[in-house]
Amino acid sequence: MTIRVLPEQLIHQIAAGEVVERPASVVKELVENSLDAGASSIEIEIEGGGASLIRVRDDGSGIAADELVLALARHATSKLARVEDLEAVRTLGFRGEALPSIASVSRVKLVSLPAAAAVAYSVSAADGVLSGVSPQPHPPGTTVEVRDLFFNVPARRKFLRSERTELSQVERLVERLALSRFDVGFRLLSARKTLADHPPARDERARDVRVAAVLGDEFITHALKLDHEGSGMRLHGWFCMPTYARSQADQQHFFLNGRPLRDKLVASAVRLAYRDVLYHGRQPAYVLYLEMDPARVDVNAHPQKLEVRFREPRLVHDFLFRTVERALAETRPVQAASTAVPAARFSLPGVGGDIGPRTSSLDLYTALGAAVRDMPGAEPNEHREAAIAHEPSPGEHPLGFAIAQLHGIYILAQAQGGLVLVDMHAAHERTTYERLKQSLAGKRIAAQPLLVPVAINVSAAEADEAEKHAALFDELGIEISRSGPAQLLLRSMPALLPSADPATLVRDMLADLREQGTGGAMQALERALGTMACHQAVRANRRLTVPEMNALLREMETTLRADQCVHGRPTWSFVSMDDLDRLFLRGR
Repeated sequence: MTIRVLPEQLIHQIAAGEVVERPASVVKELVENSLDAGASSIEIEIEGGGASLIRVRDDGSGIAADELVLALARHATSKLARVEDLEAVRTLGFRGEALPSIASVSRVKLVSLPAAAAVAYSVSAADGVLSGVSPQPHPPGTTVEVRDLFFNVPARRKFLRSERTELSQVERLVERLALSRFDVGFRLLSARKTLADHPPARDERARDVRVAAVLGDEFITHALKLDHEGSGMRLHGWFCMPTYARSQADQQHFFLNGRPLRDKLVASAVRLAYRDVLYHGRQPAYVLYLEMDPARVDVNAHPQKLEVRFREPRLVHDFLFRTVERALAETRPVQAASTAVPAARFSLPGVGGDIGPRTSSLDLYTALGAAVRDMPGAEPNEHREAAIAHEPSPGEHPLGFAIAQLHGIYILAQAQGGLVLVDMHAAHERTTYERLKQSLAGKRIAAQPLLVPVAINVSAAEADEAEKHAALFDELGIEISRSGPAQLLLRSMPALLPSADPATLVRDMLADLREQGTGGAMQALERALGTMACHQAVRANRRLTVPEMNALLREMETTLRADQCVHGRPTWSFVSMDDLDRLFLRGR
């Protein structure tokens, strides 16, 4: 075989394979150009799922007539001038590849009118051949038309999915773009129908409305806002309560300096922050924005710029993890019940609201009546009457005062403005777990020697890891040594974990060490504490006195993350007096 230089057009088509994967890829590149041009309004029109037509109009700065042809030339850009510029990229695009790559696999028409110009000009390209520049009527800004995508690359065109699927991809992309820039209006049309219309959102309420339009009202209902600065970075946005956890990661949106990002480091940091409050296998929901000096991140790491390289990855990971974890830790009854909008709030049937048990008025009356009046072994009347007589004042004891125990499972408490229901096992599990975690904080963990050392078979790599971190294991109350190429000998365990399986604990700690560094070992230990807390928590059908129930309520009010148990289940719910009045048609 003879080595030869490839034709220019073939080079462009090969390069286009990295940039132009499907119609949504074209829309992404064109809209990013519009955003870099300072557009405040962008309209996207699609036909045939984008295979027939993609038209993007904007009101940005425009392109001068004598630069239109250059705009379709490979590696021609207004965004970089020197090598140093690549070390601190502030724009979404910067390589000068998008337009020529698109033009090599479609028929492109570019029309633009800069703000200072009197006449707009256009240029066309098809199969790598450019037409001359000619005047054409056009408002200030730029329009790019892309027709017959992959018309000259049949092998690529046949891999496009159905029109509906490709259009759906474009819709998802426009949603991400709408979340990335609230100061810009986005409009999507197809077959002369408006599929999405997001006007600029310049105040807090308008931004909430846009997020709700993209992710649904339920997202905003369950979301808390976050804004924190530190280590030269700022993290802000929305994160949802663990009770809104999802089966898929379909509502996880992260933006770095306005750039949509899919990054393992980011996903790991946020998921780690939710580790104590999520069901196994459930996914958190969030829309978060990280702002930092562009010089501290390399965005030239992925053809579609969806991944980056942080110059200080451990610092970024810890900042994200600590910030989100701290925000989640503050979600406790003090915050929720005092505003009568708890994270796990539900409304009764027929009253409207979120979620709740399907029951009738008679069912509710029977259940509450049996609990308060007829339950065997109930507390003396004077205890209940004292609790009922004590109407909590605003800000005093958000979870109120216990009045009864329902079926040995739930605590009923009278709170300011309504009724609080507490899952006593879930609540006690959380308070116990947080106490156990506090016992680990900032000090050496007491070790309990084993009567007989335990031999643990591991891989050679895991044995190396254990040997490398022997001092860390010792601080955590675990005395471990290498007894062979792929075997460890365990001589002591943390005194806090008398019932933990030694081999399972050590293997989990080694796995987390390899994946997350030295902090991983502590996380494995905390998971074991979670299991122990679950076993120690009060069980169903255990009778609690009113003072015992009130003691648990008071402890919940001062415990971090008290809204969820260790497994992510809600620990309490609130029914307002308004809900109860509507249930019984009072005031009508």
